[in-house]
Amino acid sequence: MARIFFSVLAVVVAVVFGFYQLRLKPLFNVAGVGRVLEPKGNTNCKAVPQLQACEKIILHAPSGLLYLACSTPSSRTHWTPAVLRLNETGMSQSDYVATYNPDTGKITRLTVLGFTSLRGLSLHGMDVVPSSSNPNELWVYLINHRKPLGGAKASEVGADSVIEIFKTVVGGTSLTHVTTVEDPVILTPNDVVGSPTGKSFHFSNDHGAKTGISRTIELYLTWPRSSVGFCHLDKGCKIAIGKLPGINGITKAKNDTFYVPSAGVPELRVLERQADDTLVVTDIIPTDRLMDNASVDEDGIVWAAGFPDALQMVGEHFEDPTIPSPSSALAFSLNTGKDAYFGQKFKVEKVFEDDGNVASGTTTVVHDPRRGLLFLTGVCSPHLTVCNVRQ
Repeated sequence: MARIFFSVLAVVVAVVFGFYQLRLKPLFNVAGVGRVLEPKGNTNCKAVPQLQACEKIILHAPSGLLYLACSTPSSRTHWTPAVLRLNETGMSQSDYVATYNPDTGKITRLTVLGFTSLRGLSLHGMDVVPSSSNPNELWVYLINHRKPLGGAKASEVGADSVIEIFKTVVGGTSLTHVTTVEDPVILTPNDVVGSPTGKSFHFSNDHGAKTGISRTIELYLTWPRSSVGFCHLDKGCKIAIGKLPGINGITKAKNDTFYVPSAGVPELRVLERQADDTLVVTDIIPTDRLMDNASVDEDGIVWAAGFPDALQMVGEHFEDPTIPSPSSALAFSLNTGKDAYFGQKFKVEKVFEDDGNVASGTTTVVHDPRRGLLFLTGVCSPHLTVCNVRQ
């Protein structure tokens, strides 16, 4: 009997050890467990404390204006559907879009016009796109995580998320509501890339379910159930590409190449747009850490917010935003070095890293090469961080 017991025990130990080595240990490594921070690019920075919990920022390069989708750190701890914080009673009633002029330091909260929904705005991802008919006019696409209707509990059914389309002018002080887009394909929207016509957009679904056991399985086993959707106001919505592992942000270069980082696996995916607005993966760029929102600067460099310690961010910073969380910024570019001939197509450079005292809980980074500035902020960040990174 004892021999059978120890034989079974040996098998169980072997299975557990194998699961740890194959599944858990790689996850711990990329999540930052035991990572030694290497401070970089964090010595010539300033904080803008008036701009807190701005999950997404977009640069209007010609004017240098920064557009930000902001909330409050305390409300994010209650209501952030992307990380299953679904206490609708604590959600913000004062989320807003602001502009920031880095030359003058002026901050403008944009007044919302023509938006009549009683459920308000609960902001997350965003895009700001010059109009194809008039570059002084801007289309503003916003992820809006509304609480569910009919008395349903968000903890059971999730957020009732939609995408709002507004219009403004460069340097304007108001946003005029155009339309609300809601569709079953818009399941767990995280970020959005809009068109210059104001009629269509691609967006990322960060998970394949709003709540439930399958959502939990996605988190721990990196089950590839996230997707990119496409909506056209006249034609409806569809999945542009599915079965992606834990993607969150999405951005687009001028040549219609899309980039999606992942908070599930340490990879940046390069996607090519097809004639029917679907997307196909053309490259996968590995990194040493999980990431969030991506952006493309005027030089064509792709930037992403890297998580030096993802577990600390989710486990502590999201619970109490006053606890600093390490931040980093990664830059992706075509490799022009000798090793490009040996299959290393892309160069990945860590441009910024900090223990959280300069930039805390960063989930989005934007680079302005004209002015040599790097902007960092996050879903629970206590302030916008502006760093001079001019070489």
